[in-house]
Amino acid sequence: MAKAGELVDITTGKRLWSRNARAELPIASITKVMTAMVVLSSGHLGHKIRVTQAAVNYALDNSAGSAGLRAGDVLTGGQLLQALLLPSGADAAYLLARAYGPGWRKFVSKMNATARRLGMTHTHFANFDGLPWPTETSTYSTPRDVIVLGEAAMKHSVFRKIVDERGHRIAATREHHKYHWANTDLLLRRYRGAIGIKTGFTNAAGYCLLFEARRHGTTLIGVVLDSTSSDTTMRFRAAARLLNWGFAAPR
Repeated sequence: MAKAGELVDITTGKRLWSRNARAELPIASITKVMTAMVVLSSGHLGHKIRVTQAAVNYALDNSAGSAGLRAGDVLTGGQLLQALLLPSGADAAYLLARAYGPGWRKFVSKMNATARRLGMTHTHFANFDGLPWPTETSTYSTPRDVIVLGEAAMKHSVFRKIVDERGHRIAATREHHKYHWANTDLLLRRYRGAIGIKTGFTNAAGYCLLFEARRHGTTLIGVVLDSTSSDTTMRFRAAARLLNWGFAAPR
């Protein structure tokens, strides 16, 4: 099912299931949940940011998830959050880190400071998107810390709204092209009650998923890390099985 993971009943605070809950592992694009947290904490989502060719090239050169941003377009921080969280755009992460740091190193320092404030004692962020940069210490976390991050992020109404969308369109204006961003979290389409939150994949991390669902007044949050390195759908099936078991468990 997964190398490591955890399932928690947010309603009661009870841990329902865990496997290697304190194992320090790469978390791939789940990192972008913390990226979003830092941007949200700024309170300036209307800040206008110009898409640079460097941001476009960053996603292309790293064969990373992309929001398909076009150099020269001007988008708000709020729109770039959608580009970050739905299609998991590394181009959006690049722009947000530079705008809200200012500069990516200051931004990553804010990510780590937020992790410390939340009590994520076995987490380190090396960059803003979870990609394995050869010149930096790798980003890592644990299932238990990732659950803490997910719970904190879902307390933000803007974040909750974005990650619950199956997709988002913005019309063309004088400042930017039109865009349609589809959510990479297929659990939203496949599991009744799913409300987010973030996928992740690198060769080192395998396929990962941080997820949350609500049924009959009960809210469960869970994570699976390194579900497999070859089957793109295994993480969604693993999450669905955990959720089915968790909702059926005696209270």
